[in-house]
Amino acid sequence: MQLYSQLSKISFSLRTTTTAFAGWLLFSPAVWAQEGDAPASQNMLVKTWVSLGPAYAITFLIMSIILVALVVRSILAVQKSNFIPDDLVQGIEASLGEKNAQAAVDLVQADESFLGQVLGAGLGKLQKGKEAAMEAMQVAGESEIMKSEHLLGYLALIGNIAPMVGLLGTVQGMVASFGKIASSPQTPKPNELAGGIEQALYTTLVGLLLAIPAIVIYNILRNRVQRHVLTAGVQSEDLLEKFQPFVK
Repeated sequence: MQLYSQLSKISFSLRTTTTAFAGWLLFSPAVWAQEGDAPASQNMLVKTWVSLGPAYAITFLIMSIILVALVVRSILAVQKSNFIPDDLVQGIEASLGEKNAQAAVDLVQADESFLGQVLGAGLGKLQKGKEAAMEAMQVAGESEIMKSEHLLGYLALIGNIAPMVGLLGTVQGMVASFGKIASSPQTPKPNELAGGIEQALYTTLVGLLLAIPAIVIYNILRNRVQRHVLTAGVQSEDLLEKFQPFVK
């Protein structure tokens, strides 16, 4: 039920965000301002596709699909239950309260969450002393942090690449326009230069529209990971203290 609730919230959030973004994209005068003689009924998606050209349109489309998939997976990955499961903490405390340390250890070893992996590493070294256990927990924690942030790194990658692809299209469009000027014996008409300039502007625009949300979401989720990691670290140290009286 908890996973179903999380998926429902994520789905609702994505639908709301997509609807708002699409509305802004289609109706914002600042983004889609057209000349007065432009056909009012022209589909903006078709217009964008044509202006970008097949190569850039397909590239940005693929990046958009990957971005949405990464956002969904990342949101699921940074849930608190993946770092500090309430069932694990309650089970450990209940087992230790009943003086059944082995049952508590079994719970930790069977758990794959951040807390379970870190605490399990510490318990494996607890017989050598608390200092050795804390060192093992720190090493395990660093490894789990790398795993947690690995997926988020791809969000940052798209946030960095998208503007570069847009810049490449900008340079290519300007080169095409100035190439016509250089190769024409007479001054070219504005409509002959408009194609390259239009591609330059559209590639920059779409690149930024992909990069900005990618970077924002990356930073939000990364901050959430760091908050969960800090909480899990404090919780693991507290539970390790409760295991110490059972060490022979």
